[in-house]
Amino acid sequence: MYISISQKDHQAIDILLAEIDIYELFAFKHCKGRKVKLALCEELEERMRDLKNELQSLEGDEYDESHKRKAIEALKRMENWNLFSDTHEDFQNYTIARDTFLAHLGATLWGSLRHIISPSIADGAFHYYEKIFFQLYFITQEKIRNIRQLPVDLNALMDGLSSLLLPSQKAMFNQKLMALSEDSALAMGFSVARRAAAVPLLLVNGTYRKTVRSYLDSVILQNQLQRLNDHGSLKGSHAHSRSTLEVPIFWFLHGEPLLVDKHYQAKALSDMVIVVQSEPSSWESHLQCNGRSLLWDLRRPIKAALAAVSEHLAGLLPLHLVYSHAHETAIEDWIWSVGCNPFSITSQGWQLSQFQSDTIARSYIITALEESTQLVNSAIRCLAVERTSEKTFRIFHSEERELINKYNYVVSLWRRISTMTGELRYVDAMRLLYTLEDASKGFADKVNATIALLHPIHCTRERNVHVVFDMTTIPAFLIVLGVLYIVLKPSRPKPKIN
Repeated sequence: MYISISQKDHQAIDILLAEIDIYELFAFKHCKGRKVKLALCEELEERMRDLKNELQSLEGDEYDESHKRKAIEALKRMENWNLFSDTHEDFQNYTIARDTFLAHLGATLWGSLRHIISPSIADGAFHYYEKIFFQLYFITQEKIRNIRQLPVDLNALMDGLSSLLLPSQKAMFNQKLMALSEDSALAMGFSVARRAAAVPLLLVNGTYRKTVRSYLDSVILQNQLQRLNDHGSLKGSHAHSRSTLEVPIFWFLHGEPLLVDKHYQAKALSDMVIVVQSEPSSWESHLQCNGRSLLWDLRRPIKAALAAVSEHLAGLLPLHLVYSHAHETAIEDWIWSVGCNPFSITSQGWQLSQFQSDTIARSYIITALEESTQLVNSAIRCLAVERTSEKTFRIFHSEERELINKYNYVVSLWRRISTMTGELRYVDAMRLLYTLEDASKGFADKVNATIALLHPIHCTRERNVHVVFDMTTIPAFLIVLGVLYIVLKPSRPKPKIN
């Protein structure tokens, strides 16, 4: 872009300055500090000298004062550039520092988006229920007459469980005491699930130490508890309710240090939550932070219990875990394990943040939208593969209007829920989830009913046989009749000779 300066063009100085800006950006990025210079950089260096001469020519008296001032400022800037020399200046260090800062800033923003604002959730379907019924089973070794004698802060536990719910949900609680000494089936399940293992422990000084841990195998214990549930001894009254979700929480109280699956105080399973509580109030865990081992209070596992229940309800995971698309698996970034919330393993407290409440709401909404989409698409595929004919057109045409209305209603609900979610109106979006479920099932049922009406017509026999006559029809009939005569003609009886 070569420009000649004319007195008639009052914008020439501005165009010239814009050209200098473009050359400056290109030179800083592709020319400055290179050992092997590009051919284009040499051309730019020559063009810069021409621009400098043109700017110097603008200092004459025939130009405006504003043009002179712009030209002088541009000349001063060009004199301080030193773009095409091999000398290293402080500006290069400034550029590297700026790029490094922007890179770290981008990584921090991306990490906060993945870990805090919209974190990954566990794999599974998490449905929305208006009522959450927490069944608390406190299992002790010996029988306790009154639940108040338990070393458990029930008020703090129920307040924490209630904080996991959305404003449109209601929490209900039921406590039940169970003793291993009086329930032989439960005692057998506990005994079978109990294990011991040698776990290596990394110390602060970098050395390893072997520790023997007693723990409960969650898979085996779940199987044993499911057998008790099948017999009806642990089944609640809301097990098959549409609007109420029953969450069984099995709280084992044990004297010696006891964990779940070697490393956890609580574990979320597909149909229950297992929590263990032991006597030690300051127990050295396998984690370290700031050069010190993290001490767990095994007598107060409320924080771990809330994290497990939230994973069971909505799929929330610890903050340091996130899904990596590049690795196609979960990765850990412990720098985000902060905050006094149930999902930060390296800190205290179990106060839920607004970001985490929003994540719970989005989990319910995503599950409802995915299941609705799958149901509608499945119904449409069934219609697409249905064979059509002239006789089925009239019946399908009579059902077409209602099918379209039901489909459009489902699509309108998708749009409304998506819009409300984008505006962070989660409470309003929750009110439409049941309506969306009914509308999706209504569309699928209508599709199945329409297909059922079409099937009897497909199976009806045709009473008239249509035969096409041409020049080969009569000879074909004669040949068939001849073959039938030869095959079916009566054979001549042979005389019997004695």
